[in-house]
Amino acid sequence: MLTELSIFDVVLIDRLNLSFGTGLTAMTGETGAGKSIVLDALGLALGARADRSLVRAGCKQAQVVAVFSLELEHPVWAHLKQRDIDVESNEELILRRVVTSDGKSSGFINDIRVSASVLREIGNLLVEIHGQHDGRGLMDSRTHIKALDAFGDLEVLVANCAKSFQNWVTAKKQADLLERQASSDSAEQVYLQEAANELDRVDPQPGEEQSLAAMRNLLMQSEQLLTDIDRSRSQLENSPGPSDQISTALRSLETALSRFDPGEADLPIQDAIKRTHGALERSLLELDEAHLALQDAAQSLSVDPNQLEDAEERLFALRALARKHKVDVDQLPNIRHDLTQRLQALENLEQAQIDAARKVSGFRKSYEKAARKLSEKRRFCARKLDKAILQELAPLRLDKAKFETRIETLDVEAGGPSGIDRVGFEISANPGTPIGPLSSIASGGELSRISLAIKVSLVGNSGPGMMVFDEIDQGVGGAVADAVGRRLATLSKNSQVLVITHSPQVAARAAMQFQIKKSEQAGVSVTDVVLLNDIEREEEIARMLAGAKITNEARDAAKALLT
Repeated sequence: MLTELSIFDVVLIDRLNLSFGTGLTAMTGETGAGKSIVLDALGLALGARADRSLVRAGCKQAQVVAVFSLELEHPVWAHLKQRDIDVESNEELILRRVVTSDGKSSGFINDIRVSASVLREIGNLLVEIHGQHDGRGLMDSRTHIKALDAFGDLEVLVANCAKSFQNWVTAKKQADLLERQASSDSAEQVYLQEAANELDRVDPQPGEEQSLAAMRNLLMQSEQLLTDIDRSRSQLENSPGPSDQISTALRSLETALSRFDPGEADLPIQDAIKRTHGALERSLLELDEAHLALQDAAQSLSVDPNQLEDAEERLFALRALARKHKVDVDQLPNIRHDLTQRLQALENLEQAQIDAARKVSGFRKSYEKAARKLSEKRRFCARKLDKAILQELAPLRLDKAKFETRIETLDVEAGGPSGIDRVGFEISANPGTPIGPLSSIASGGELSRISLAIKVSLVGNSGPGMMVFDEIDQGVGGAVADAVGRRLATLSKNSQVLVITHSPQVAARAAMQFQIKKSEQAGVSVTDVVLLNDIEREEEIARMLAGAKITNEARDAAKALLT
């Protein structure tokens, strides 16, 4: 609720501090006293358009401060958090607006500077102003769908619809992302597949270049190697060769050893002959081993005549492939592995696209089901709301009015978090006039009374905690004005209500009454606002009843109204 309003140097107001309470507050005063100035000042604090004409003549700037006391659950705290405005929810909320004489303005929330648009967003969450030229509250058709949902207690269905919509939107974003990725990867996939196929055909193996190079070198020298091997074999095999000579030497040593007595201890010469004999025997065995090794070497060089050509072709193919990928030959197996992995990822992308499309379809169906259920409930509630509002319009001298909640159902693709409906309140205030949007009604009094009827029908169900009604009693009196007062009093049981009125029947229903007066000080007109006590209220309401000359009869009538 609004607890304080301070106005400094705004038009005819020099300095004014007002305190407000709960329930219905009335502001009264003679025509031209400046009631609209107070309303303009409040609007300024709530983010309305600033104008240099609001600055009091001769002053550098005008300033308005509005202080609100709000419950912790009020939606304004969450909105401030979303805007990264660091305000503790247990503090008073203070909106301040400064307008300089050159037309520049500054907005503040608890002394944190904000733009006028942010101030207006917060103001719309705090106060509804219903007047002839005010586009906020019910005059903004965007609020009608929320009002209808609140009237029908459809918050759970709305929340389910919003959740389904968000799931659908998220799924579509993921599907679109995958589609863009697939489009950009299509050319790459062709390249990757061709490169992978080429590597599969060649099938490079780790260390293959070195082994092929060594084999090629061997095969190129195989003829000369065979010649060398054959020469070695002939040296070993020809007679007399090393084996024959060693064998002859062994026989001579064996004869020499036979000359010694076996039963006697070995003499030094005998030991030397034995060692020589053992060494020659080992040499003979090594010669045999060498001979066999030469045979193996010769056999290993018995190669296919095409083997050298095949080795060279593969070596050249590997090196060409390595140059193509700008790597060493030894890295080709790694390249092959990477290509396989990337191709697998693209194949996984295709499957991911299929899964994403399936999710989009599923979430769309869920959203459509939730939205259509909500739409059906809205149409049912709209008929009840129309009936309730028409009942409220009749006592407000709008008994000939027609009211209709128009619901336009959109395609699912055009839907949003609040469903697939466009909701608008339409009315025809007078017989013979076509029904049309609420905001097209010309009369300020009619607008305010229609807004009042709607708000009473929605009492306790929607809107900010404070409502302001201007010109609500324009052109009415007697029983109609009394009906207006009764409905404002009813509305004030759930909301803080401020009414600027000329009607004594309306003013008498208020819990608090301010009188707006204009006087002249040192040749300058000044507007002041005074909180009236019980006696002063009787006098003010008597003035409203009688006019310039207040009679005792008017005072008695005022007392009767107040009681």
